[in-house]
Amino acid sequence: MNEKGTYYISTPIYYPSSNLHIGHTYCTVMADAMARFKRLQGYDVMFLTGTDEHGQKIQTKAIEKGVTPQEYVDEIVAGIKDLWATMEISYDDFIRTTEQRHISRVQALFMKMYEKGDIYKGEYEGLYCTPCESFWTESQLVDGKCPDCGRPVSKAKEEAYFFKMSKYADRLLEEFRENPDFLVPESRRNEMIAFVEQGMEDLCISRSSFDWGIPVPIDEKHVIYVWLDALSNYITALGWPDEPEKYNKYWPCDCHLVGKEIVRFHSLIWPAMLLSADLPLPKQVRGHGWLLLGGEKVSKSKAAKGQDVIDPVILIDRYGIDALKYFLLREYTFGQDGIFTNEVMLRRMNFDLANDLGNLLSRTVSMIQKYCGGVVPQAATRDAIDDELIALATSAATRVEEKMNEFQFNLALEEIWVVIRRANKYIDEKTPWVLAKDESKKAELDTVMRNLAECLRIVSILIVPFMHTTSDRMREQLGLTDVPAVWEDAFEFYKMEGCEAHKGAQLFPRLDIDKELEALYAISASMSK
Repeated sequence: MNEKGTYYISTPIYYPSSNLHIGHTYCTVMADAMARFKRLQGYDVMFLTGTDEHGQKIQTKAIEKGVTPQEYVDEIVAGIKDLWATMEISYDDFIRTTEQRHISRVQALFMKMYEKGDIYKGEYEGLYCTPCESFWTESQLVDGKCPDCGRPVSKAKEEAYFFKMSKYADRLLEEFRENPDFLVPESRRNEMIAFVEQGMEDLCISRSSFDWGIPVPIDEKHVIYVWLDALSNYITALGWPDEPEKYNKYWPCDCHLVGKEIVRFHSLIWPAMLLSADLPLPKQVRGHGWLLLGGEKVSKSKAAKGQDVIDPVILIDRYGIDALKYFLLREYTFGQDGIFTNEVMLRRMNFDLANDLGNLLSRTVSMIQKYCGGVVPQAATRDAIDDELIALATSAATRVEEKMNEFQFNLALEEIWVVIRRANKYIDEKTPWVLAKDESKKAELDTVMRNLAECLRIVSILIVPFMHTTSDRMREQLGLTDVPAVWEDAFEFYKMEGCEAHKGAQLFPRLDIDKELEALYAISASMSK
């Protein structure tokens, strides 16, 4: 396999105030698909995720439960890791902000910024949103409430350390204008340019009213406030500054993948911190949209109300990991909000997975067994219809790569499904069951079987980033169990002669949508009691 260099992708580190839902799953599944895609192409990939475990909200919840903050987060983080294991998320590192490796490196970053003259002591008086751990000015509120979560804010006043973020406003504007790929999509970039042009204030980076956090190294009455602590995970996990081997190898990050509500922190605060520390900026920040449930953002509070099932574990138990991953990546356009409903999900699973892909594999393997003794035959004939199919199949990888490099997962999958649908149509055009009745058509029948098998082999490579288990199951039925799925092989057609096809279980059983909806709503109702 060609070694193409390094590729570093990160998700946000999730806040373990309660269990994760399908919205968090969406972001992590996208990052996983990209990490798997780059590995398939031959890149040395670093895929980072983790948890942001400090702050007042965690401390308050721990007190309510009668446990220490560390005990509280340990239990929830164990659940998050279990979920990612269930989802087969292929992360290379999981960073927790309560780990010693992170704590000492955050303090080192604080000192570097302090010694630069970019941190000073002052007093903060402002409007504070506890759930978001954010201070806001009066003008930033929306209808008098937090602009991020819509909940009430309260007045807060305390001694604090500040970061001279305003010093870097011009440099950030220059980055946005000279490097339009730094923040995508364009709508998010325009929002951030407008935000900076309004006048960027210095940033409160410590708190003294609670103690669940990393101590400020020059003043232990203070703990380092959420964004300096949380955002620095992207370099502390790489060993900066004391074990810099990984940092030197993978930084700057190729893509910070984040929800649109935290684009501001990743595209303004984090780059300003890096500029202060004289460190390179990430190559790109990508802000994805929200999954909407009943017109509103999927949230942890909604998970308890009896409506569409948004607990990924329940959906996986019922339909499998690959079906859920396929739906999340196929249904939604990156950067835009998308509406999540059980019905839309089930229809996707039936039409695309059971009908199109599952049916194609089942028919092809059955016919190879019936007409060719189970062995993939030679292709001795060729006509215009064959040429069209071969050209489409061998060029699909190029189109998939173009779409993936733009994080257009839905369009990348559509390119694969163009091949699948064309192969299904090819069966109807070639009518192998008719060819099988005429001994003089045996060579043409063999060609049809070979071409279908080769299309499925190519599809089995192209779907690895999205549904690696389904790829393995396809390759097993095609007689390719011991042949690894290699990206370069997706550009070539005739590679399967002599493979022995074996009929296996259906990839995706066809669902009775009405019955499934009834069952899912019953599950949701029972969870909300």
